Amino acid sequence: MSQPLMPHATASWLVDNTSLSFDQIADFCGLHILEVQAIADDTAGTKLTGRDPVRAHEVTQEEIDKGQADPAYRLKMTKGPEQVRRTKGPRYTPVSKRQDKPDGIAWIIRNHPEISDGAISNLIGTTRTTIAAIRDRSPGNIANLTPKDPVTLGLTTQRELDAAVSKAAKTSGAEPAPQDTRLEGAREALIASLRAEREAAARGVEEGETGAQAEARALFGDR
Repeated sequence: MSQPLMPHATASWLVDNTSLSFDQIADFCGLHILEVQAIADDTAGTKLTGRDPVRAHEVTQEEIDKGQADPAYRLKMTKGPEQVRRTKGPRYTPVSKRQDKPDGIAWIIRNHPEISDGAISNLIGTTRTTIAAIRDRSPGNIANLTPKDPVTLGLTTQRELDAAVSKAAKTSGAEPAPQDTRLEGAREALIASLRAEREAAARGVEEGETGAQAEARALFGDR
């Protein structure tokens, strides 16, 4: 279900400007009813500035009127907020995660050295200079780096990382690891030996030998 672009701010405005129930506001904004209760009681972590969803063209006044008249009514959005599409250029990383970038870069360099600096830059949203410095182990705090999976850190997605690994493998012309064929000859010999034993046992049965006699002749030959 679509939700307002700023659900908490929208909930704050609806609490202050309408008689909608907390349940209706929570449903419309995609929040838990306790979150709406906290906003109404001013016990939320920060005082929110309300956002008018009518002016934002996310709901009509008629919808709000219907909800105010019927507590069981669920408001319908006029339209969902525009989805942010990623464009070319550096990936945006939230401030809270930026200190994790070096650890994510170090993990990729250690586990997937075939990925180019340019691909790492696109994955994590950093500069080639930073990547080169970590490759060369030149930063002053290199000892403090702890390689961590950038997907776990939230710096990229597993799909994007897998795509980068696959592309790097194709570019470098990497071939699948060679299979160990050292036991192939022994395997073939064993199969041939077992086949011969079965054939000899079958001939022995046809000639009137007991199963034990046929098996002995197959194993030790004619004596």
